[in-house]
Amino acid sequence: MSDREQTLPSNGDLFHTFGRIGVLSFGGPAAQIALMHKVLVDEKSWLSEKQYLNALSFCMLLPGPEAMQLATYSGWRIRGVLGGLLAGLLFVLPGAFVILALASIYAYFGDVPLMAALFLGVKATVLIIVIEALLKVSKRALKRTTHWVMAAIAFIGIFFLSLPFPLIVLGAGLYGFILSNSDASEDKSPPKLGVADLIRSVKTIAIWLVIWIVPLIVIDQFLQIEILNSLAAFFSKLAVVTFGGAYAVLAYMAQDVVAQFGWLNAGEMMDGLGLAETTPGPLILVTEFVGFLAAFKEGGFALGVLGAIITLWVTFVPCFLWIFAGAPYIEWISAQPRLSSALSMITAAVVGVILNLSIWFGLHVFFKSVSRQDVGVLTLWVPDITSPDWRVFVLSALAAVLLLKFKVGLLKVLALCAFMGWVLSSVS
Repeated sequence: MSDREQTLPSNGDLFHTFGRIGVLSFGGPAAQIALMHKVLVDEKSWLSEKQYLNALSFCMLLPGPEAMQLATYSGWRIRGVLGGLLAGLLFVLPGAFVILALASIYAYFGDVPLMAALFLGVKATVLIIVIEALLKVSKRALKRTTHWVMAAIAFIGIFFLSLPFPLIVLGAGLYGFILSNSDASEDKSPPKLGVADLIRSVKTIAIWLVIWIVPLIVIDQFLQIEILNSLAAFFSKLAVVTFGGAYAVLAYMAQDVVAQFGWLNAGEMMDGLGLAETTPGPLILVTEFVGFLAAFKEGGFALGVLGAIITLWVTFVPCFLWIFAGAPYIEWISAQPRLSSALSMITAAVVGVILNLSIWFGLHVFFKSVSRQDVGVLTLWVPDITSPDWRVFVLSALAAVLLLKFKVGLLKVLALCAFMGWVLSSVS
């Protein structure tokens, strides 16, 4: 037994650690992936660098929120199915409770300026975490010239050309597959898979399909409330077809929610996105805001809560299905020369995607106004140079000094910067 296996954490340790990650997971997928890497690989050493990057590449191939799925896989890898459930739920539930509370306040009172002031400092801190993680991940993932080239191509493709994320991943995987002879896996003893593994996977898929669908059938038969059925159908479809993480989901979702169904208006949709961006948990929790507000308009608070619960259910239960069915094969995939090469290229492409998210996030944090401009085939995100938010520059500098130079704990830095964000917002 290896030292790593001997020092695996208890379920209590897992609960505490992923509870902490769930509470601190601000800033969208790039920041959350960075935070989990910092905690699980650098601090705890519960996962190796290779295990983490292979899992990240695999999760980026799946529909739904990659950060939540990465958390679920990490828990599964450490403590099995129970560990995966703990990690996945703890990654989602803190933010889900916060979103529900803020959505309720929003439904009754409108915008929440106090929260915006507090989370100004949080966003500034998250930006520093993302930059630090981007440097660490790129250093470990970009080992060859071809990796650097792939990361650059992925960044250009998604940031400047708005290419679909699945297309970038598919291209990177195919390129790595073709180059497998020069990028072979070092693992010469891949785990063996047999009929029993296939049967176990089929059982896993069947169990999670039942968990996913049966409650929806019960609600349909006993409650027969149209808005709940519509939310369940729409977000179930979204969970299956939206590859590329939360930002891809938003692209699919926003127009239908506003234009096709009329559940929210454009302003409410943007407010919901703002709340999701400045609260812990995956950005895809904006779907909970949509579900709550759509049902609230139909029947008040109780129906709004039901709408939020149903939306959460159909958004996240499929994530457990994908991970528990596919996780046992990640190490097998990484041990096959051609498949391992494909994964390494996908990982390189992911670095480009994280860079894209980091720059997009940074522009929207540092500047109050950022517009999208299409120039031929190019997409440009252009900040209004007259709208820099000086408060964010101050807060980011403070966070950088505390985190990078003095190595102050993340929770303390977040709390201090949140308080300073409120102070600076009050005097500006």
